[in-house]
Amino acid sequence: MDLATLAQGGLLHQATLTHYLFVSAAMFAIGMIGFLTRRNLIIMFLCTELMFQAAGLAFIAFGRHHLNFSGDVFVIFVLTIAAAEAALALALVVYLFRRKETLDASEWAELRG
Repeated sequence: MDLATLAQGGLLHQATLTHYLFVSAAMFAIGMIGFLTRRNLIIMFLCTELMFQAAGLAFIAFGRHHLNFSGDVFVIFVLTIAAAEAALALALVVYLFRRKETLDASEWAELRG
């Protein structure tokens, strides 16, 4: 079967807002679980970025659903801030690794004030 036949038979459905929000919630949950369970600083950083992307997907989905581009503009600002945060976080990770030669977050517990 080709795609035209599947679409005419109703077997292919267009993705709705619910589909995008489900994917966004799943991405956010995976990022949150990864952040809370892992102790490696780089993995924790990547999980934070996954949560940023999930929030961005939700903003774009809502903007598309309401035919409004303000969600897209907000995502551009979030991505800009995430890029700056990524540069600072990676610099901090490199500094911490040079200091103790480990990326285990439990080794850095004495930094809590």
